[in-house]
Amino acid sequence: MKQGIRERFESVIQQSDLISRDLSWLKFNDRVLDQSKKEHRSLFEKLKFLAITASNLDEFFMIRVGSLYNYLDYEKERVDYSGLREEPFKSTLMEDCQKFHEAQHTHFTENILPKLPEEGITLCNISKLTEAEQKKVKQYFERAIYPMLTPMVYDGYRTFPILMNKLLIFGVVTTSPGERKDMRKLSFVQIPANIPRFFEIERANSLMLIPIEEVIREHIVSLFRNVDIQSISLFRITRNGDFTLEETEDMDANFLEEVKRKLMERKTGRVVRIEIEEGYSKWMLNSLLERWKLKSDSVFHVRRQSMIDFTGLWQIVGNKRFKDKLPPMPDPVKPLSYQEEGEVEIFDVLQEKDILLHHPYNNIDSILDLIEKAAEDPGVMAIKMTIYRLAKESRITRALLKAAENGKHVSVLFEVKARFDEENNIREAKKLQKAGCFVIYGITHLKTHTKLLLIVKKDGDEITRFVHLGSGNYNEDTARLYTDIGLLTTNEILANDVSEFFNVITGHSMPTTYQNLITAPRDMRNQLIEYIEQEAENARNGLPAGIFIKVNSLEDSETIYALYRASQSGVTIKLIVRGICCLRPGREGLSENIEVISIVGDFLEHSRIYHFHNNGDTRTYAGSADMMVRSFDKRLESLFKVEAPLLEKQLMNILAYNLKDNFNAYVMQEDGTYVAKKPVGDEPVFNVHKEFFNLDPEKVMQVKLMPN
Repeated sequence: MKQGIRERFESVIQQSDLISRDLSWLKFNDRVLDQSKKEHRSLFEKLKFLAITASNLDEFFMIRVGSLYNYLDYEKERVDYSGLREEPFKSTLMEDCQKFHEAQHTHFTENILPKLPEEGITLCNISKLTEAEQKKVKQYFERAIYPMLTPMVYDGYRTFPILMNKLLIFGVVTTSPGERKDMRKLSFVQIPANIPRFFEIERANSLMLIPIEEVIREHIVSLFRNVDIQSISLFRITRNGDFTLEETEDMDANFLEEVKRKLMERKTGRVVRIEIEEGYSKWMLNSLLERWKLKSDSVFHVRRQSMIDFTGLWQIVGNKRFKDKLPPMPDPVKPLSYQEEGEVEIFDVLQEKDILLHHPYNNIDSILDLIEKAAEDPGVMAIKMTIYRLAKESRITRALLKAAENGKHVSVLFEVKARFDEENNIREAKKLQKAGCFVIYGITHLKTHTKLLLIVKKDGDEITRFVHLGSGNYNEDTARLYTDIGLLTTNEILANDVSEFFNVITGHSMPTTYQNLITAPRDMRNQLIEYIEQEAENARNGLPAGIFIKVNSLEDSETIYALYRASQSGVTIKLIVRGICCLRPGREGLSENIEVISIVGDFLEHSRIYHFHNNGDTRTYAGSADMMVRSFDKRLESLFKVEAPLLEKQLMNILAYNLKDNFNAYVMQEDGTYVAKKPVGDEPVFNVHKEFFNLDPEKVMQVKLMPN
């Protein structure tokens, strides 16, 4: 983009009171990449974070850039929060994507590659191997790879082949012997996804890794016999994966088929990005750009000493040879409110008190054990739950199947529209359905994102409802990596609220009110804005006023402007926003009293907590919802109020610890950039991802978010 045009666009962006969602997301991935550059991290941790940036960027292009092309291709109007229209915004976004792409590859070639030999790893092409090793590679190609490759020619007689999303592809330009060069033909060879990214050769003290593209490049002539190869170009495409489900007359019959059809469309959707290795055929690239209606700013050039698709680095990180190279995960600690964990019956404990779980510091086993015991307990009559994402080998599924076998009523709302988990969720849901569970496949125009579990148990004449409400998925794999909140309770008020909400989700019910639950899409935005405005009113009346919120993303403009008004009224506002933040903090006359930090480190911050000072009569909620348009308008979400003194103080302490962190925290600036927070002077390092393993109940009870 020309400098003058960029400066004009940048001026428009900086004048806006709101920050672009997509530009903010790129700043988030900058912070993830920064983790790969940290001196204290091992090489394998650096590889892990670099791989995460790559998978993040893939999803960004599939969903966010894909969504932008939905506007461009169908000539629909869109004005971004930055103030830019479709084309100017796309130009700006692509320029920032190009800068990030360059930063990724510079980091890999300058900081990662030179360090690999120190760990006994050599990334090399075939010419660096011994004769015996080259023979081994050739045998591997002939026996394992060659039979899987299918060259597909495109010429005047054959249609353009379907090139798959996110696969490495060779574009091979050939001519027949004796023909003019302008009679060239273009063929494509796609590398199947189930072939490992690197061929591994063990040496005495090292591991040789040969990229699979080098193995195929060396032997690709065997696919094009008796023709002249003019050029061999390696590239990878990303397709639009953004789709919405349309309601049909007969949704019960058509819903799953509609989901499956959309999943197929994702595999063949509009191309939105081309990554291509240097030395490519310009004729081939121009042909692809013309066919896919792309401009050159959607082409991302990769130097030969680097590699296309850093997600392949997971093969190195996960290699058993290096299993001791990643820092060990600390053992989970017992929840502050459940020190008896593993020693007493959880059903009995919950009859006496509530339990707050903070994952991964507290084990998810408490929840899994509860469901497994419910499946076997003869007194349990019913289990109801919502499921958004499950582990691949899920204990939840096994427990629910066992419960159904034991004659219990099992109702499960499976959200089959959970992005990129659709196929797994359909498969798991069908297992339960065949076992006799009552399965609901989500609600057509809404995603069910709320995390709820209800167990109904009878002891004699007594009926008790055991409830779990959470911020995270019922997924034992991600529970070791994501920070999440879960409340286990038999509180009758919350049990009534959850029972009513299940009736809304699974049937046709519109309850008048909930007591300790705030739900979306019904009234969450309005309720939160009401609480924000109450703080503003308190501040105008000279009363102490404070708002402390921790979310994954903050994007809803109505809520942002309510926070701006509260800031202008003098309310202290501290926000912990891991990813997208469209609010602009610290702007004179707009948001001087708002501070925003982002925590990015060993664990993915996934918990959502909302705390309002309310002149000392505090309101504290946790749950599944971020402050986003989709959360408030397009999803079934819930926030639950936490009132037990120790449990509320725990949530307040989570906020306080995050705000105190000077190891993983980045402070957001008024212009939307972020600066890493560091200890000041003699201030000790405070790493929130370690401190939560060492909690003291007495200190937690003393936590204060507002000054005296």
